[in-house]
Amino acid sequence: MAKNTPKTEQKASKTKAAAEKPGEPEKDPKPAPKAAAPEKKQKPLSTRVYERELRKLQIELVKLQLWIKERGLKVAVIFEGRDAAGKGGTIKRLTETLNPRIVRVVALPVATEKEKTQWYFQRYVAHLPAAGEMVVFDRSWYNRAGVERVMGFCTPEQVEEFFRSVPEFEKMLIRSGIILIKYWFSVSDEEQERRFQQRMDDITRRWKLSPMDLESRKRWVEYSRAKDDMFRFTDTKQSPWYVVQADDKKRARLNCISHLLSMIPYEDLTPPKMELPPKQVDDSYVRPPFADQTFVPEYVIAEEKKK
Repeated sequence: MAKNTPKTEQKASKTKAAAEKPGEPEKDPKPAPKAAAPEKKQKPLSTRVYERELRKLQIELVKLQLWIKERGLKVAVIFEGRDAAGKGGTIKRLTETLNPRIVRVVALPVATEKEKTQWYFQRYVAHLPAAGEMVVFDRSWYNRAGVERVMGFCTPEQVEEFFRSVPEFEKMLIRSGIILIKYWFSVSDEEQERRFQQRMDDITRRWKLSPMDLESRKRWVEYSRAKDDMFRFTDTKQSPWYVVQADDKKRARLNCISHLLSMIPYEDLTPPKMELPPKQVDDSYVRPPFADQTFVPEYVIAEEKKK
Protein backbone atom coordinates (compact mmCIF):
# COMPACT_ATOMS: atom_id res chain seq x y z
CA MET A 1 0.00 0.00 0.00
CA ALA A 2 1.45 3.38 -0.98
CA LYS A 3 2.21 5.81 1.81
CA ASN A 4 0.60 9.24 1.87
CA THR A 5 3.05 11.98 0.88
CA PRO A 6 3.05 15.05 3.18
CA LYS A 7 2.00 18.32 1.54
CA THR A 8 5.42 19.88 2.18
CA GLU A 9 7.10 17.02 0.31
CA GLN A 10 4.57 17.36 -2.51
CA LYS A 11 5.48 21.05 -2.81
CA ALA A 12 9.18 20.21 -2.91
CA SER A 13 8.52 17.61 -5.64
CA LYS A 14 6.54 20.15 -7.65
CA THR A 15 9.33 22.68 -7.25
CA LYS A 16 11.90 20.17 -8.48
CA ALA A 17 9.73 19.14 -11.39
CA ALA A 18 9.20 22.76 -12.38
CA ALA A 19 12.93 23.40 -12.38
CA GLU A 20 13.48 20.34 -14.58
CA LYS A 21 11.02 21.31 -17.30
CA PRO A 22 12.52 21.18 -20.81
CA GLY A 23 13.99 24.47 -21.85
CA GLU A 24 14.55 25.73 -18.28
CA PRO A 25 18.05 26.96 -17.36
CA GLU A 26 18.82 24.46 -14.59
CA LYS A 27 17.73 21.06 -15.89
CA ASP A 28 19.86 18.93 -13.59
CA PRO A 29 20.21 20.55 -10.18
CA LYS A 30 23.07 19.25 -8.10
CA PRO A 31 21.86 16.80 -5.43
CA ALA A 32 22.23 17.90 -1.83
CA PRO A 33 25.59 16.77 -0.43
CA LYS A 34 25.53 13.88 2.01
CA ALA A 35 25.88 14.83 5.63
CA ALA A 36 29.40 14.33 6.87
CA ALA A 37 30.01 12.11 9.87
CA PRO A 38 29.96 14.18 13.07
CA GLU A 39 33.46 15.09 14.13
CA LYS A 40 34.79 14.90 17.66
CA LYS A 41 34.02 18.12 19.50
CA GLN A 42 37.08 20.33 19.66
CA LYS A 43 38.30 22.02 22.79
CA PRO A 44 37.17 25.68 22.95
CA LEU A 45 39.83 28.16 21.88
CA SER A 46 41.31 30.39 24.54
CA THR A 47 40.80 34.11 24.02
CA ARG A 48 44.57 34.57 23.70
CA VAL A 49 44.91 32.02 20.89
CA TYR A 50 41.77 33.22 19.14
CA GLU A 51 42.86 36.87 19.14
CA ARG A 52 46.36 35.93 17.97
CA GLU A 53 45.06 33.91 15.01
CA LEU A 54 42.38 36.49 14.18
CA ARG A 55 45.05 39.19 14.06
CA LYS A 56 47.07 37.12 11.57
CA LEU A 57 44.04 36.64 9.34
CA GLN A 58 43.05 40.31 9.53
CA ILE A 59 46.52 41.32 8.36
CA GLU A 60 46.06 39.00 5.37
CA LEU A 61 42.64 40.56 4.73
CA VAL A 62 44.30 43.97 4.47
CA LYS A 63 46.66 42.52 1.84
CA LEU A 64 43.69 41.00 -0.01
CA GLN A 65 41.90 44.35 0.09
CA LEU A 66 44.89 46.11 -1.49
CA TRP A 67 45.05 43.40 -4.18
CA ILE A 68 41.32 43.78 -4.96
CA LYS A 69 41.76 47.54 -5.31
CA GLU A 70 44.94 47.33 -7.38
CA ARG A 71 43.65 44.64 -9.76
CA GLY A 72 40.14 46.02 -10.09
CA LEU A 73 38.53 42.80 -8.87
CA LYS A 74 34.79 42.58 -8.19
CA VAL A 75 34.02 40.33 -5.21
CA ALA A 76 30.59 39.52 -3.77
CA VAL A 77 30.38 37.42 -0.59
CA ILE A 78 27.00 36.12 0.61
CA PHE A 79 26.34 35.23 4.24
CA GLU A 80 23.24 33.15 4.92
CA GLY A 81 22.18 30.77 7.67
CA ARG A 82 20.00 30.20 10.69
CA ASP A 83 19.12 33.07 13.01
CA ALA A 84 21.82 33.45 15.71
CA ALA A 85 24.23 31.30 13.69
CA GLY A 86 26.99 33.92 13.96
CA LYS A 87 26.87 35.62 10.56
CA GLY A 88 26.95 39.13 12.01
CA GLY A 89 29.88 38.42 14.33
CA THR A 90 31.91 36.95 11.49
CA ILE A 91 31.13 39.87 9.19
CA LYS A 92 32.20 42.28 11.95
CA ARG A 93 35.60 40.57 12.36
CA LEU A 94 35.99 40.28 8.61
CA THR A 95 35.47 43.97 7.94
CA GLU A 96 36.57 45.82 11.09
CA THR A 97 40.17 46.38 9.91
CA LEU A 98 39.28 47.09 6.27
CA ASN A 99 38.60 50.29 4.36
CA PRO A 100 34.79 50.77 4.06
CA ARG A 101 35.35 52.53 0.74
CA ILE A 102 36.67 49.24 -0.65
CA VAL A 103 34.86 46.63 1.45
CA ARG A 104 31.25 47.44 2.30
CA VAL A 105 28.45 45.52 3.99
CA VAL A 106 24.96 45.38 2.48
CA ALA A 107 22.07 44.45 4.79
CA LEU A 108 18.87 45.44 3.04
CA PRO A 109 15.66 46.13 4.98
CA VAL A 110 12.26 44.71 4.06
CA ALA A 111 11.32 45.53 0.47
CA THR A 112 9.15 48.59 -0.05
CA GLU A 113 5.81 48.40 -1.83
CA LYS A 114 7.48 49.72 -4.98
CA GLU A 115 10.34 47.21 -4.75
CA LYS A 116 7.85 44.37 -4.40
CA THR A 117 6.60 45.18 -7.91
CA GLN A 118 10.10 45.14 -9.43
CA TRP A 119 12.05 42.21 -10.85
CA TYR A 120 13.01 40.25 -7.75
CA PHE A 121 16.78 40.65 -8.14
CA GLN A 122 16.57 44.34 -9.08
CA ARG A 123 17.25 45.87 -5.68
CA TYR A 124 20.22 43.58 -5.11
CA VAL A 125 21.81 44.38 -8.47
CA ALA A 126 22.16 48.03 -7.41
CA HIS A 127 24.53 46.95 -4.62
CA LEU A 128 26.80 44.63 -6.61
CA PRO A 129 30.53 45.52 -6.56
CA ALA A 130 32.23 47.77 -9.08
CA ALA A 131 35.89 47.23 -10.03
CA GLY A 132 38.12 47.37 -6.97
CA GLU A 133 35.36 46.57 -4.48
CA MET A 134 34.25 43.72 -2.25
CA VAL A 135 30.61 43.65 -1.12
CA VAL A 136 29.51 41.50 1.81
CA PHE A 137 25.81 40.65 1.73
CA ASP A 138 24.41 40.11 5.23
CA ARG A 139 21.54 38.04 3.82
CA SER A 140 20.78 38.34 0.16
CA TRP A 141 18.41 37.33 -2.62
CA TYR A 142 18.20 33.96 -0.85
CA ASN A 143 15.60 35.51 1.46
CA ARG A 144 13.06 34.22 -1.05
CA ALA A 145 14.17 30.62 -0.56
CA GLY A 146 14.15 30.95 3.24
CA VAL A 147 12.21 33.41 5.33
CA GLU A 148 9.86 34.58 2.56
CA ARG A 149 8.93 31.02 1.67
CA VAL A 150 8.53 29.73 5.24
CA MET A 151 6.64 32.77 6.51
CA GLY A 152 4.33 32.88 3.50
CA PHE A 153 5.56 36.26 2.21
CA CYS A 154 5.65 34.91 -1.34
CA THR A 155 3.67 32.39 -3.36
CA PRO A 156 4.80 28.85 -4.23
CA GLU A 157 4.93 29.98 -7.86
CA GLN A 158 7.37 32.76 -6.94
CA VAL A 159 9.58 30.25 -5.12
CA GLU A 160 9.59 27.96 -8.16
CA GLU A 161 10.48 30.88 -10.41
CA PHE A 162 13.29 31.82 -8.00
CA PHE A 163 14.77 28.32 -8.20
CA ARG A 164 14.62 28.47 -11.99
CA SER A 165 16.13 31.95 -12.18
CA VAL A 166 18.83 32.11 -9.53
CA PRO A 167 21.31 29.65 -11.12
CA GLU A 168 21.16 31.62 -14.37
CA PHE A 169 21.35 34.92 -12.51
CA GLU A 170 24.50 33.81 -10.70
CA LYS A 171 26.05 32.48 -13.90
CA MET A 172 25.52 35.93 -15.43
CA LEU A 173 27.25 37.56 -12.46
CA ILE A 174 30.21 35.21 -12.77
CA ARG A 175 30.45 35.71 -16.54
CA SER A 176 30.50 39.47 -15.95
CA GLY A 177 33.67 39.06 -13.89
CA ILE A 178 32.22 39.01 -10.36
CA ILE A 179 33.84 36.57 -7.93
CA LEU A 180 30.82 35.14 -6.10
CA ILE A 181 31.34 33.27 -2.81
CA LYS A 182 28.42 31.89 -0.76
CA TYR A 183 28.54 30.87 2.91
CA TRP A 184 25.88 29.05 4.89
CA PHE A 185 26.27 29.21 8.69
CA SER A 186 24.97 26.03 10.29
CA VAL A 187 24.06 25.96 13.98
CA SER A 188 22.50 23.20 16.03
CA ASP A 189 19.06 23.46 17.58
CA GLU A 190 20.53 23.38 21.09
CA GLU A 191 23.13 26.09 20.42
CA GLN A 192 20.59 28.37 18.75
CA GLU A 193 18.34 27.98 21.78
CA ARG A 194 21.22 28.93 24.09
CA ARG A 195 22.06 32.05 22.06
CA PHE A 196 18.43 33.12 21.93
CA GLN A 197 18.26 32.85 25.73
CA GLN A 198 21.42 34.97 26.03
CA ARG A 199 19.85 37.67 23.89
CA MET A 200 16.66 37.64 25.91
CA ASP A 201 18.59 38.00 29.17
CA ASP A 202 21.00 40.73 27.99
CA ILE A 203 19.42 44.10 27.19
CA THR A 204 22.44 45.08 25.05
CA ARG A 205 21.81 42.08 22.79
CA ARG A 206 18.03 42.08 22.77
CA TRP A 207 17.88 44.18 19.59
CA LYS A 208 19.28 41.14 17.78
CA LEU A 209 16.16 39.16 18.66
CA SER A 210 13.22 40.09 16.44
CA PRO A 211 9.68 38.65 16.44
CA MET A 212 10.68 36.95 13.18
CA ASP A 213 13.55 35.18 14.97
CA LEU A 214 11.18 33.87 17.62
CA GLU A 215 8.78 32.67 14.94
CA SER A 216 11.64 30.83 13.24
CA ARG A 217 12.09 28.72 16.37
CA LYS A 218 8.55 27.43 15.98
CA ARG A 219 9.24 26.51 12.35
CA TRP A 220 12.62 24.81 12.69
CA VAL A 221 11.67 21.83 10.52
CA GLU A 222 10.10 24.02 7.82
CA TYR A 223 13.30 26.08 7.64
CA SER A 224 15.31 22.84 7.39
CA ARG A 225 13.22 21.68 4.44
CA ALA A 226 13.53 25.09 2.79
CA LYS A 227 17.31 25.08 3.24
CA ASP A 228 17.60 21.57 1.77
CA ASP A 229 15.52 22.58 -1.26
CA MET A 230 17.63 25.71 -1.68
CA PHE A 231 20.84 23.68 -1.69
CA ARG A 232 19.40 21.15 -4.14
CA PHE A 233 18.71 23.84 -6.73
CA THR A 234 21.43 26.41 -6.06
CA ASP A 235 24.50 24.46 -4.90
CA THR A 236 26.00 24.36 -8.38
CA LYS A 237 29.51 23.74 -9.70
CA GLN A 238 29.80 27.35 -10.85
CA SER A 239 28.47 28.76 -7.56
CA PRO A 240 28.66 26.27 -4.70
CA TRP A 241 27.62 26.76 -1.09
CA TYR A 242 30.34 26.57 1.56
CA VAL A 243 28.97 25.42 4.93
CA VAL A 244 30.46 26.89 8.11
CA GLN A 245 29.92 24.82 11.24
CA ALA A 246 29.05 27.61 13.65
CA ASP A 247 28.35 26.10 17.08
CA ASP A 248 31.81 27.34 18.11
CA LYS A 249 31.77 31.05 17.23
CA LYS A 250 35.51 31.61 17.49
CA ARG A 251 36.43 28.66 15.27
CA ALA A 252 33.65 29.54 12.82
CA ARG A 253 35.06 33.05 12.37
CA LEU A 254 38.61 31.82 11.85
CA ASN A 255 37.50 29.03 9.50
CA CYS A 256 35.37 31.34 7.36
CA ILE A 257 37.95 34.13 7.05
CA SER A 258 40.73 31.65 6.31
CA HIS A 259 38.62 30.01 3.60
CA LEU A 260 37.74 33.35 2.03
CA LEU A 261 41.43 34.23 1.82
CA SER A 262 42.09 30.91 0.09
CA MET A 263 39.43 31.59 -2.56
CA ILE A 264 41.13 34.63 -4.11
CA PRO A 265 44.81 34.33 -5.06
CA TYR A 266 46.54 37.56 -4.04
CA GLU A 267 49.98 39.06 -3.55
CA ASP A 268 51.33 41.31 -0.84
CA LEU A 269 51.12 44.89 -2.08
CA THR A 270 51.65 46.48 1.32
CA PRO A 271 53.23 49.90 0.75
CA PRO A 272 56.54 50.75 2.46
CA LYS A 273 56.40 52.02 6.03
CA MET A 274 55.55 55.70 6.26
CA GLU A 275 57.45 58.31 8.22
CA LEU A 276 55.77 61.24 9.92
CA PRO A 277 56.89 64.60 8.55
CA PRO A 278 58.16 67.17 11.07
CA LYS A 279 55.42 69.22 12.71
CA GLN A 280 55.10 72.82 11.59
CA VAL A 281 56.47 75.36 14.06
CA ASP A 282 55.34 78.97 14.13
CA ASP A 283 56.18 80.86 17.33
CA SER A 284 54.32 83.94 16.12
CA TYR A 285 50.94 82.17 16.34
CA VAL A 286 49.21 82.45 19.73
CA ARG A 287 46.31 80.05 20.35
CA PRO A 288 43.19 81.31 22.16
CA PRO A 289 42.87 80.31 25.84
CA PHE A 290 41.44 76.83 26.50
CA ALA A 291 38.98 78.35 28.95
CA ASP A 292 37.04 79.79 26.00
CA GLN A 293 36.18 76.26 24.79
CA THR A 294 33.40 73.98 25.98
CA PHE A 295 34.76 70.58 27.02
CA VAL A 296 32.92 67.31 27.53
CA PRO A 297 32.73 66.58 31.29
CA GLU A 298 34.70 63.66 32.72
CA TYR A 299 32.79 60.41 33.12
CA VAL A 300 32.59 59.61 36.82
CA ILE A 301 33.94 56.16 37.67
CA ALA A 302 32.68 54.92 41.04
CA GLU A 303 35.97 53.35 42.14
CA GLU A 304 37.89 56.54 41.38
CA LYS A 305 35.29 58.67 43.18
CA LYS A 306 35.84 56.70 46.40
CA LYS A 307 39.55 57.45 46.28
